[in-house]
Amino acid sequence: MEDLAIVVLCYNSRAHLPRCLLSLSAAIRGLAAKVFLVDNASTDGTAHYVRREFPWCDLIRNDRNSGYASGNNLGLKAAGFPKAPRFRHAMLLNPDTELPADALRAMLAYLENHTDIGVLGPKLVLADGSLDKACKRGLPTPGTAILHFSGLARLFPRSPLFGRYNMTFVGADEIADVDSTVGACQLMRGGALAKVGLLDEDFFMYGEDLDLNLRMRRTGYRVVYYPRVAVKHLKGTSTRKEPERMINAFYDSMKIFHRKHFAHEHSAPFNRLVYAVVDLICRYKLMYNRFKPPARRVVGSAPE
Repeated sequence: MEDLAIVVLCYNSRAHLPRCLLSLSAAIRGLAAKVFLVDNASTDGTAHYVRREFPWCDLIRNDRNSGYASGNNLGLKAAGFPKAPRFRHAMLLNPDTELPADALRAMLAYLENHTDIGVLGPKLVLADGSLDKACKRGLPTPGTAILHFSGLARLFPRSPLFGRYNMTFVGADEIADVDSTVGACQLMRGGALAKVGLLDEDFFMYGEDLDLNLRMRRTGYRVVYYPRVAVKHLKGTSTRKEPERMINAFYDSMKIFHRKHFAHEHSAPFNRLVYAVVDLICRYKLMYNRFKPPARRVVGSAPE
């Protein structure tokens, strides 16, 4: 059995893909690893470019943009997950990331030395050098979301109560158990993935990584933030091309996540209120974006 299957899902990502794959080629050197590059019906020539310039990738062409969860699942299934895995571990990696040469070895070694970990996520650093707060997330319960959107998290970022949404009370360079890492770069124990199953395709974009991490924890595995590895993340390079669609997808995912994991704990009127508030925030975000220049538009994610 080989060490690692890496799934890179692309949608019109040709501009940033070369740096990702060049860094990945150095990171996998000496490892028994295979890269499954899934092209989600790109229209910018990504598939042809990869076949010509990076023939060592196992190219999988999807005939439609079926979403993030579905596209990544194509790669994971090609690697044999969940029923007959051919690799000991699997990684999801966005095409707008760049890995240090020793990233995979360091992460694999930590995972091997801590057999109770199901998911390991590195520190993600944005283009301006700041932390991508999504790389250590709290479970977005209704209470946590209310505290985040109210602005209290900004006022009290070191509070375990108010700062739960992005776990800002956990230091950026502190190894810690978290509720969730982010699908842009997360290493998963193969045996754990075989137990919990693949990404939930009810999520088109956003939320599927939160859902998978929660299922991992409910199965008894730890989810760990591992900042000894720092990965560059040029966030939003694909989603920024369709901001309105991605904003709608983000807030739809919030409702799907609540319906799947929390709705049974609350009354029907409370759940209707949650969905109404999510819709209201979505409409506000759509309107807010129309007044911003394209380069500064919010793309799907919650406000920082």
